Amino acid sequence: MSSKIRSTLALGFLVLVASPHTHAQPPAEAPSEEIIVRATRLEKPLETVPAAITVVGRDDIQLGRQQLALDEPLSRVPGVYMQDRFNFAQDLRISIRGFGARANFGIQGVKILVDGIPETLPDGQGSVDSIDLGATSEIEVLRGPSSSLWGNASGGVISVTSEVAPDEPFTEIRLTAGEDDFEKVQLKTGGQGDKLGYSFSLSDSSYEGYRAQSLAENTQLTGRLSLDLGRDRELLTVLNYTDQPVSDDPGGLTLAEVNANRAQARLANVTFDAGEFLEQSRIGFVYNTPIGEKGHISARNYYAWRDFGNKLAGVPVGGAIQSGIVALDRFFMGGGVNYTYDGMLRGRPNQLIVGLDIDEQDDDRIRYDNLPGGVQGPMRFNQNEAVSGYGVFVQNDLALTDNIDLSFGVRFDKVEFDVTDHFFNDALLDPTDVVPDDSGVVDFDDASPMLGIVFSLTDNLSLYGTYSSAFETPTTTQFARPDNSGGLNTALDPQVATNLEVGVRGGFGAHSFEAAFFSIDVDDELVQFESTLVSQRFYFQNAGKSARDGIELSLTLNPTERLRAIVSYTNSDFKFDEFTDGVTFDYSGNVIPGVPDELLFGELMYRHERGWYAGLDFVATGEQYADNGNTVLIDSYTLVNLRLGWNKELDSMTISPFLGVNNLNDEIYYGNIRINAAGSRYYEPAPGSNVYAGIGISHRHR
Repeated sequence: MSSKIRSTLALGFLVLVASPHTHAQPPAEAPSEEIIVRATRLEKPLETVPAAITVVGRDDIQLGRQQLALDEPLSRVPGVYMQDRFNFAQDLRISIRGFGARANFGIQGVKILVDGIPETLPDGQGSVDSIDLGATSEIEVLRGPSSSLWGNASGGVISVTSEVAPDEPFTEIRLTAGEDDFEKVQLKTGGQGDKLGYSFSLSDSSYEGYRAQSLAENTQLTGRLSLDLGRDRELLTVLNYTDQPVSDDPGGLTLAEVNANRAQARLANVTFDAGEFLEQSRIGFVYNTPIGEKGHISARNYYAWRDFGNKLAGVPVGGAIQSGIVALDRFFMGGGVNYTYDGMLRGRPNQLIVGLDIDEQDDDRIRYDNLPGGVQGPMRFNQNEAVSGYGVFVQNDLALTDNIDLSFGVRFDKVEFDVTDHFFNDALLDPTDVVPDDSGVVDFDDASPMLGIVFSLTDNLSLYGTYSSAFETPTTTQFARPDNSGGLNTALDPQVATNLEVGVRGGFGAHSFEAAFFSIDVDDELVQFESTLVSQRFYFQNAGKSARDGIELSLTLNPTERLRAIVSYTNSDFKFDEFTDGVTFDYSGNVIPGVPDELLFGELMYRHERGWYAGLDFVATGEQYADNGNTVLIDSYTLVNLRLGWNKELDSMTISPFLGVNNLNDEIYYGNIRINAAGSRYYEPAPGSNVYAGIGISHRHR
């Protein structure tokens, strides 16, 4: 354990020990509400789940937050590490137990769900750029391999629930402004009729950014309609529209460039106007109906259209521009149905679920040269990428005794990649050119089992053990060939992970705790590197084997009705067991880059009966390596954040001013580390201390 982490850990526990205990206001009793989780497919109480799972509620997501990125509410979750909050062209990089840590673009290795509809494509790539935190009521984080539940790229699951229709109709406006020209306006409304409940949110934000070439603009519409069809039947419709016309990319810097000017962008990124734009529309339907006295059917169907463009920076070499403009026209859709039976088996309570998922992805991808100024040059690449994913699963939860629950299940998945090359005979080419047809088909299949058991030692203490697995195929972008040609890099195989885990969770009075200990073995781990043949483009290869051992701890204390304290700690020992090409390198035994060895979070939150509140939290991040060779070590750092606010009720109106300070201690650190970056451009500096403030005005229609 590093000395900086030790010092911060000691400080955190001293703060907890020194927390005021008011004799006139005794500690609150344990919450009477039972926490029900849904990311496990079977709805069940949290204490009966044989896996590490954390539920984050609405106030921790929204109250006094800047709502810039998903890491704000999820930093408290052990085992979860996030980077890239300030580079919207790269999207937030989320890892759970190391899965997704080295994604060069988007989110990989982690399944993202919004209202039961996947934001993760069948090829395993997901995104969170269409998730509006200001319209989110709950987030569940299931940590560890979960392919037996969700299929491809399920090293962990993040399930987001948008705000549901309230019983009392309301209208709310929220205005936020901050340093680096951050502005956000949000308008929300919702209500409940006899049969129809509705909730809508429209937001518009812009952010100039701390560094040059960092401008980001985003408009989002989020909607949720729930229709009561009678006899316990319901149709849920979810809508989302995202328009992100500009998200500039400042690029990675060398250490010398960082020391010269932390706020500068990489020169090539400015020269070639690096960044992206996107527009996405999505509609989804979820239908629920009982079948008989003990059965239930849930069916989902969704459609999404995504128009995406990306300008990649590069440098002129030998008269050719080693860079590109990517134009992507994507349509993805899918559906699924599952049947749940909640009854008895040999006189014991038993839950059974069986289901089918089908997802389709169709991408028209074209790449052009990117000329100085971001001007589109000649076409170099034109192909259609179709991906199909099919999965069938079964899961069963049986109460063996009053104190022992057994869970077991298996899922079989098949993922097919079909690339059609349109470039080799494109009319734009010189007829004398000889260009091969790079069309091809690759498919993978895998069976993912799971076995878990929960021992309820007392009413407030349970012990669990689990075996689970995950497989992760290369994504369409990871299939790119290092020589920049089209088609599929057929040398890549899926990575497969097996997880052994034991944990304990419980509570005493108003307090709760959780501890998880895991060991994960990964075969053929997908590892990224930045090509020296084509500048600013990442490619992938398979490592032989890797091992991940870790400890995750969390503790929530409520010493009074008004005061809450949270501490969470993660220790990660992730290494390559076998990783060599037999000729030029041998990284066996090296630490896996992109994941800090330790993470520590602490928070004190006080809420006064008159409506004002104050929250102080810190995130201490341990050391991490930036490359497979372990030649570049990134120092540990600690961030302290403050949020203050007041909710004042005036008859049917509530006024809610708030103020926040990010990086209160003005720590010098990096918002992102580009793993295995060419030219030693590992570093993306983050801003120092910065302030935001805003006000919310809500009116209840009585």
